[in-house]
Amino acid sequence: MLTRWGDILISDAHVHFFSDGFFRLLAKQKEGLTKETIGAQLGWEMPPVDPVDLGARWVAELDRRGVRKAAIMASIPGDEVSVEAAVKAYPERFYGYFMVNPLAAHAVEHVRAALAAGHLRAPCLFPAMQRYWLHEKEAVGVIEAAAETGKGVVFVHCGVLSVGVRKKLGLSSPFDLRFSNPVDIHGLALRFPGVRFVIPHFGAGYFREALMVADLCPNVYLDTSSSNSWMRYQGGELTLAKVLRKALDVAGAGRLLFGTDSSFFPRGWQESIFREQTAALEEIGAGAEDAAAILGGNLERLLG
Repeated sequence: MLTRWGDILISDAHVHFFSDGFFRLLAKQKEGLTKETIGAQLGWEMPPVDPVDLGARWVAELDRRGVRKAAIMASIPGDEVSVEAAVKAYPERFYGYFMVNPLAAHAVEHVRAALAAGHLRAPCLFPAMQRYWLHEKEAVGVIEAAAETGKGVVFVHCGVLSVGVRKKLGLSSPFDLRFSNPVDIHGLALRFPGVRFVIPHFGAGYFREALMVADLCPNVYLDTSSSNSWMRYQGGELTLAKVLRKALDVAGAGRLLFGTDSSFFPRGWQESIFREQTAALEEIGAGAEDAAAILGGNLERLLG
């Protein structure tokens, strides 16, 4: 893609794969919901039944936007088969992430088998959603399974967690912020130095804590995804440019992963997020080498 720094290969570290399976699992959580009624309520384009067809839809969208690769995430436990199918069909375009509830029966065995198959690369932990501590044996077991691969990556959502689709559908979201502090990753990152931990949204309100952990642990990465609306909690002193400058100062350009948090159609890939972030990088004087690393190179080195 032609950018302010010239032609750069863009890869997105944070795309939700809202598949047919995702919506059908979501519909089970409230009486009267179906995939069809969800589509009508949201005004979204409902995905095809076959996840390979949704993968093709995303490939066409990435082509249209000039994006080389994307990390696509199964956004509800149990839908990893959808992402796996898309990655198998388009391995040159997608990296596979999948949400895991460590408290579910046989979760660790499930993660170990999913990673061994080779199409899914990173289990995603949302401790506030399922209400567990990262240092509990169940969560540690998931991280151990990732470590066994020798090139493990674990995505850990910290900070404020608000799932827009759940709000719009009136689904209960009994999340608990107590379980969302990035500081909880510190001991785990030290214990598992071969595992790369990815904290999305700069810690989503725990920016200082995310920076502290990244400073202390070279295997901790920050993803830049979404509108980063958590900045409104900072009293107005923070801007995206200031966030990026501080993250560069502490973590360095080699551990920042550009992401958009794209998810559904017809909106598709959120180019506006890309434009906001590249404008902020330009504002702080980021050079071409750093921009290329953040906007795609780091993700491909991490997962390639």
